[in-house]
Amino acid sequence: MLILLILCGAISALACGLLLRYGHSNGRAYSMSMPQRFHAGHVPRLGGVAMMAACTAGWAWIVVAEPVLAVPNTIRLPAGTAMAWWAVAALAVAGGVGEDLTHRLKARWRLAFTVAAGALATWLLALYIPGLGIPALQPLWVAMPWTGIALAIFAVAGLPHAFNLIDGYNGLAGIVALVCCLALAYVSLLAGDRQLAGIVLVLAGATAGFLLWNYPRGLIFAGDGGAYLWGVVIAIACIQLVQRYPRVSPWFPVLLLIYPVWETLFSIYRKLARGQSPGVADALHFHQLIYRRIVRGVFDDDEARRMLMRNNRTSPYLWGFTVLTVIPAVLFWNNTPMLMAFTALFVVSYVWAYVSIVRFKVPNWLRR
Repeated sequence: MLILLILCGAISALACGLLLRYGHSNGRAYSMSMPQRFHAGHVPRLGGVAMMAACTAGWAWIVVAEPVLAVPNTIRLPAGTAMAWWAVAALAVAGGVGEDLTHRLKARWRLAFTVAAGALATWLLALYIPGLGIPALQPLWVAMPWTGIALAIFAVAGLPHAFNLIDGYNGLAGIVALVCCLALAYVSLLAGDRQLAGIVLVLAGATAGFLLWNYPRGLIFAGDGGAYLWGVVIAIACIQLVQRYPRVSPWFPVLLLIYPVWETLFSIYRKLARGQSPGVADALHFHQLIYRRIVRGVFDDDEARRMLMRNNRTSPYLWGFTVLTVIPAVLFWNNTPMLMAFTALFVVSYVWAYVSIVRFKVPNWLRR
């Protein structure tokens, strides 16, 4: 599996380099007035294209390595299954890249692309969520089988937008996606599923190659295409893991992904409470508040350098927040009560931290 990480990382890094060389016009099209813009200069938002190219090569390698190239490969991935994964990912990425290229694709059309990807995934990969891990609700769940299919479509359609929401600073969403992929691969191997582990390790390698250019200097961004690729592949992998192995708790992926998911839900609540449409962009997300109110200003005469340094100092705060959910998720992947308890603990901690930052009640040691 190491060869997958190296191969996909190299292809992604090379593709990002080519996009940097020939894609500067894409960065100039991104308006300076966008509320979520926290960088100086014109940066291409086409990292998703590079990662999709790397994933295409990685999944193709798994299929052809042994039967065609005579390279030993213990991962069994039928060509039809690989094509199904690729088709679903490509459909979602197409909507994101359309926005990255034009900056004019409305939110409802981008949502339509991810919903279509979710519906396609449930058809081609027979996705459904078998239950919620709560015995009292299981008879009701079995009596309404369409609920598992609908929730699977919702998960595949929604997680890409959750990753897009946290993709605001260099290395933030990329590291979260990389850590989640590695955690999924680990639990998949514990369950004995090398196929699923190989699929997500392809995405991990592609993400690592992208991060070489994205952090710390922010030379290229993932864009909507990259966020949608992360969200769709990780969502499908989570559902298939729970679907194939009953001993894997349905709350394992919930806790693993609670940071982007709760950020999205809390953002929707916050905007509705203020009488705004959830689709309207603002600069009041958790990572943006940390950038403004916790990360100390950098005293430098070069404004662009000062903005870059503050940008880079923001992401590690959220990496730590993510690790605090990933570690218990991996440790208690088959223990539903513990996973539910840690999920509730995260929600309470998030709300407390958000309110504290808004009210300027942040401990001094966090500002250092």
